[in-house]
Amino acid sequence: MKWSFASVGLIVLGMFGIMIIMLFNDITVSNEQDYYTLKDATEAAMIESVDIAYYRLTGEVKISQEKFAENFTRRFTETSTFGQGNYEIVFYQIVEYPAKVSIRIYDKTSRYNIFTYNSDIETTQAQIVNELSAILDSYQ
Repeated sequence: MKWSFASVGLIVLGMFGIMIIMLFNDITVSNEQDYYTLKDATEAAMIESVDIAYYRLTGEVKISQEKFAENFTRRFTETSTFGQGNYEIVFYQIVEYPAKVSIRIYDKTSRYNIFTYNSDIETTQAQIVNELSAILDSYQ
């Protein structure tokens, strides 16, 4: 009889461990994906939004704020987790000359249900924040 309780306890402990592993896996994988997506989308959007006419006249790199915001949101939504993420994009600073941007991405993980003793459902969710500041420079 005591071995049956021990085996049931072991099974419950194993299920709890798998749930914790799934939660941390979702947090770490999502964080890494968001960082590299943020980095690549920022770099590409900054290069795309360079004001070519101003560069030809003065030789200095200047970006357009509107073009950058449009290019970044388009690129980030295309390359993010295919609409599965719950993202909030905040542009803190977009400086046209010298070309500098500061962006923060908020992402919430999936919801995991944890059943408590009194049969109520408790939902666990984590919020991941990635922030990036980028400067576009040219060498002559």
